[in-house]
Amino acid sequence: MIDMRAVRPGEGPVIDAYGADGFRINGVVYRGPVLLLSEGEVLPWGGLDDMDRIACEAGRFEVLIVGTGAHMVPLPAPLADLAAACGFGAESMNTPAACRAYNVLLGEARRVAAALLPMG
Repeated sequence: MIDMRAVRPGEGPVIDAYGADGFRINGVVYRGPVLLLSEGEVLPWGGLDDMDRIACEAGRFEVLIVGTGAHMVPLPAPLADLAAACGFGAESMNTPAACRAYNVLLGEARRVAAALLPMG
């Protein structure tokens, strides 16, 4: 796993590290894709085709950072459509950049969520 510096521990689920098969968030290791909410939850996520989980939580964040693994992949059209319909911003980037962006926005006390695919 690649270690990251925690921005504001205790202010939400801070991403400590990311790797090929998962993430360390607030010191706990999670395997597979996750959805993080700045309110403190870390939820399982089914990947880029899983719009249901994001739709269910859409009222809880203003910005969704999507980590697409080792390489940046454009935001899938269904996710862009969901963001427009629900009124939240969505940005796609590789997972390392997504982890950094999420921690920065969390440190700014923004209502942010991150949908993250592992690096592998």
